[in-house]
Amino acid sequence: MKDSLYGELSVIGMRGCEEFAEQVDFYLKEWRRHDSDGTFLVDVSCPRFGSGEAKGTIHHSLRGNDVYIVCDVFNHGVTYNMYGKSVPMSPDDHFQDLKRIIGAIGGKARRISVVMPMLYEGRQHKRTGRESLDCALALQELVSMGITNLITFDAHDPRVQNAIPLHGFEDVRSTYQMIKAMLRTYSDLDIDPEKTMIISPDEGGMGKCMYYSSVMGIDLGMFYKRRDYSIIVNGKNPIVAHEYLGRDVDGKDVIIVDDMISSGESVIDVARQLKSKGAKRIFTFATFGLFCNGLDIFDKAYEEGVINQIFTTNLIYRTPELLKREWYTEVNMCKYVAYIIDTLNHDRTISHLLDQSKKIHNLLDKYKSGKV
Repeated sequence: MKDSLYGELSVIGMRGCEEFAEQVDFYLKEWRRHDSDGTFLVDVSCPRFGSGEAKGTIHHSLRGNDVYIVCDVFNHGVTYNMYGKSVPMSPDDHFQDLKRIIGAIGGKARRISVVMPMLYEGRQHKRTGRESLDCALALQELVSMGITNLITFDAHDPRVQNAIPLHGFEDVRSTYQMIKAMLRTYSDLDIDPEKTMIISPDEGGMGKCMYYSSVMGIDLGMFYKRRDYSIIVNGKNPIVAHEYLGRDVDGKDVIIVDDMISSGESVIDVARQLKSKGAKRIFTFATFGLFCNGLDIFDKAYEEGVINQIFTTNLIYRTPELLKREWYTEVNMCKYVAYIIDTLNHDRTISHLLDQSKKIHNLLDKYKSGKV
């Protein structure tokens, strides 16, 4: 049977995602030289009035097209003018612009898929007391506007997809790309249960860490957060201490795995405790590096030998200052996203892209034989 497209492919890079979308477009053009007339990117804009209000505008017809919108709602590096002041875009601003572009399409596209690497309000996924369920509401709002699929990476809690059970929700892992980046950076690692361990910084990340431990064939340890539930600081109960559970880490390289780095205090505290227990080198995998409180705490930890390297993806905004740090390595995900878009546009299953176990095993075999 002849392989056919679901619809003419169009890719939209929302504000702040232009560079990422251009790299995705580069791979798509490389693979589809006979289909492309120059680019798959569509020119859109969200101009704003002096009051901060805005509108979405599309500068190309998308009627009958298979549209993929790439949106980084955590890009604080872009600004807009409001009442004469320059204002950094918040996640709420980015989400509103996403809805504006979907609204501008006006139901004319054949299918709309949203690639939102870090899920909007993904940390507000469950209710404790009288609270809003922002992530579930956002998902329902998007599908009510006509999107068919939402593609995200390492969701804080993928069970939030239960809010839209009849629509596509793909939670993609970055495991393979993380491991590959580390092996290319360090040629002297010994991926062996006696030499290397995976560490979960809290109980919530155990599922992700169990996967790393399984595919890499090494042991797993974890910390659990002891909190003070008598007070609330910045909307949450403060952490009193991190308590370790697991095998001895003395003399071993350890990899701390988490979905994000926010302030960085937790991961640094965990790293210090591991160092005090005799850990050799400490690496950190975090799909999303927010670094909300700046980089000073990491600079100090690096100078003190507490951490050796931090790996985060380019799925969200990284500041120019971060990219210059010796302790930082960027993991490029553009080609992977392009694979996903290309496969879905051909209306084929992406199961082989989501299950990375075989690729990781082949990668480790090549590394051990000196071919990586």
